[in-house]
Amino acid sequence: MEPHDKDEVKGPVLHIVVVGFHHKKGCQVEFSYPPLIPAEGHDSNNLPEEWKYLPFLALPDGAHNYQEDTVYFHLPPLNLSDNKCVYAVSCYRQIEAKTLKVRQADVTRETVQKSVCVLSQVPLYGLLQAKLQLITHAYFEEKDFSQISILKELYEHMNGSLRGSTLEGSQVYLGLSPRDLILHFRHKVLILFKLILLEKKVLFYVSPVNRLVGALMTVLSLFPGMIEHGLAESSHYRPKSSVSEDLSLVDCVSCAEEFVSVSVTDIANATMELVGEPGEGLAQQDDLTLAQDGDNHHLKPPSHASPDSSESDWETLDPSVLEEGGSKDTANGREVRPEHPETFDPEPGIPITVQPQSAGQGAVAQGLVSGLEEDQYGLPLAIFTKGYLCLPYMALQQHHLLSDVTVRGFVAGATNILFRQQRHLSDAVVDVEEARISIQDPELRKLLSLTTADLRFADYLVKHVTENREDVFLDGTGWEGGDEWIRAQFGLYVHSLLSSALQEDNERWLADYGIPFISAWKISHNYRVWYSNKHPAMAEITPGHPFQGQYSVADVKLRLSHSVQNSERGKKIGNAVITTSRSVVQTGKAVGQSVGGALTSAKFAMSSWFSTLAQPPVSASPVESNLSEDKP
Repeated sequence: MEPHDKDEVKGPVLHIVVVGFHHKKGCQVEFSYPPLIPAEGHDSNNLPEEWKYLPFLALPDGAHNYQEDTVYFHLPPLNLSDNKCVYAVSCYRQIEAKTLKVRQADVTRETVQKSVCVLSQVPLYGLLQAKLQLITHAYFEEKDFSQISILKELYEHMNGSLRGSTLEGSQVYLGLSPRDLILHFRHKVLILFKLILLEKKVLFYVSPVNRLVGALMTVLSLFPGMIEHGLAESSHYRPKSSVSEDLSLVDCVSCAEEFVSVSVTDIANATMELVGEPGEGLAQQDDLTLAQDGDNHHLKPPSHASPDSSESDWETLDPSVLEEGGSKDTANGREVRPEHPETFDPEPGIPITVQPQSAGQGAVAQGLVSGLEEDQYGLPLAIFTKGYLCLPYMALQQHHLLSDVTVRGFVAGATNILFRQQRHLSDAVVDVEEARISIQDPELRKLLSLTTADLRFADYLVKHVTENREDVFLDGTGWEGGDEWIRAQFGLYVHSLLSSALQEDNERWLADYGIPFISAWKISHNYRVWYSNKHPAMAEITPGHPFQGQYSVADVKLRLSHSVQNSERGKKIGNAVITTSRSVVQTGKAVGQSVGGALTSAKFAMSSWFSTLAQPPVSASPVESNLSEDKP
């Protein structure tokens, strides 16, 4: 209890940090209050080893292309006993060096680039950003960066105003708008939601950083309780230089469990006997861009029989493990060769890592502890635990984390194109600018194919968001179609999904969510932890999809529209139809003009001819008579 009391006295804000760009040293810490290393001064450039990436996160890659930007990022705890993620918000600005009142000797470029960063114990991203932007603006308006008193005042003010504040209410979601997310991604938001439920490796990509972190964190805000209590272990990783070559140090995700590497092909084979709902095959190719990148392969890291080993134990999962009681034969008849993790195939097809499975046991162990503060329904789900990372922004220096064997998955954001180009390191790449989700594995695409009930749910959200725009001054403030309403709908979706997953004998309820998806989700870490504990409040939740029901003509139209508008093939057909229509219209106009012109001329000629015939004969003038008489 003493450390907790100490934190209450100090307040939720740990440090105020200024990061600048040095023309020789690159990004570096220029000021910190209190000092990042207590034994050193406020102007020390040294950092704790765990926070060595802080300068590159606070001053993002490509920042020189923008006058200002905002970054959300996560740092690992300085000691594992603390076990709490450090939430950071950074406000970046650049100004012309000639405008400075006091120009220091190390300012050699035409512009000065700096970030003011807040390191906090509470995930109040939007609230911290609002306060920090004002102070950053005032700090730069001083035109003298040696004036640090305003930063010390910021530290005291934030701790005073945030001390004792609860992580409840709208202040947690300040700046995160699900309404804007649905307007941009439309029904694909539900695909992103399911991707994270399956604990896949998801990479968001866009510039500038404020758009990136805004989209990523807004998706996470759709999970009940996730922002408030679900990210405490989301940044438990080791910097590259601190990882010893001795595998005995790799203990971040070990404990007394084993991790299993399984291809989604196995999941599909295990569930192919189950009959899905009719008509859904039409949309299996929807929404997701297929990237052909070689064949599927399984990771085959070393397996260690000793449960006391501090190394991460891995094994290849046989498809039969997905069937009840089938995992007993997993280790039989299979020869596992010990290998060093660094000798893995440098281009592994599409490894899908899923979550801790007890050695040699198919049943879920009872009483698995998530380590999170849960509500009566067991939420938030333990997604960002046991090596599954949430990194709203990743610096290029953190690239190794994408292939780190101690990282079983991630939801990460990046602005550097090198992350996007190496698609084999991610299961899905989300292009925020284009609202496009690119997935390598066709089997994973099938797992994420939206069912008819899912399409109804997504269409319901889209209609309420797009049609509720009568008053621009009150836009987004009403209940239906508003941000809180959207989160409530996803909360209902999750509660119904959990309740339905418990009804193993009712295939109809499971089919409404997608039987292949349910099968894959049930072997994920977050479901296994939730299922291993009792949640009496779930008895109040009615099982079944919120939008279950009989098929109708409207469903056929909805699926057809969904397929044509969002699949790559449908987009090509749509573009071809539009192009053809334009050509026909233009050709019709040209033909109409030529034919119409000819008809007009003919009509005028006929009219003139008829009018001539109708006129009475005119007597010749004397001159004409004389001329006619002179003719021979």
